[in-house]
Amino acid sequence: MVYDALPVQAIVWFLVFFYGCLIALILLVTPSRIAQFVYDLAQRIRHVPYGSLVLMIAVVIASFPPFIGHSTLMNVYGFTYGLQGFVPAAISTIAGSAAAFVTLRHLFRDRLRQWTSTNDNWQALESVIRAKGLGLIILIRVSPFPPWVYSNSLFAGIEAVSLAQFALATLFVLPRVLVFIFIGSRIASLSDGEQRSQMDAQTKFINFLVIIGSVVISLVVSSILYSFMKKEVAAIHTDSSRTDDYNATVLDDTEQNAPLLTQHLTDVQAND
Repeated sequence: MVYDALPVQAIVWFLVFFYGCLIALILLVTPSRIAQFVYDLAQRIRHVPYGSLVLMIAVVIASFPPFIGHSTLMNVYGFTYGLQGFVPAAISTIAGSAAAFVTLRHLFRDRLRQWTSTNDNWQALESVIRAKGLGLIILIRVSPFPPWVYSNSLFAGIEAVSLAQFALATLFVLPRVLVFIFIGSRIASLSDGEQRSQMDAQTKFINFLVIIGSVVISLVVSSILYSFMKKEVAAIHTDSSRTDDYNATVLDDTEQNAPLLTQHLTDVQAND
């Protein structure tokens, strides 16, 4: 297929160009104007028919690389619907990740098999996930690294992970989705210039404090999960290496202590 023919270098340069243009656009427009635009857009979406469906489609699209913005869209749900936006956000998050998983695994199946068969690190990762199972899949899924869209790509490329396991692990991401929606609901009032100008200093301070506190707690929890994930992967990889070394040593000892058996196996292979 045409996707399998794309060189890796071309994909990397495309991603660099894409994100470079995105950063330049943000700096050019300025964050405050972007915040006001997002708030105005959220209010329009709230008052149009099927506005929630539009956001759900956007979340599904943002689940495919090279698109980003899943966390931002969760904030937009908070901007638009407050905490009531959690249900459609959760549904679109699960549906989008599952769609990306199935699509990427189907489109890049040949390329993935060819690449993973020659990449020792990827084979080690597959072995670790196969050994640890669903627990490690969940731990990697809730970790902040890799980011959302690349986490979908990562698991799509690991044949040891089934769609059912991936979907179940995605359910554990929903608490983080709720945090993003809550932060978005608090930022909404600060993003609108008119509402912001009518707030007193105490109200602004409380809003900022709640937002910063939520972000800090989210970062701390994410860092703890990420550190724990790395330790689990390293521990399993170390145990696997020790087992391989032990098996190799036992095999060498067997060959040295059983020369007749070794010669017999050699003769059998020669006759075959």
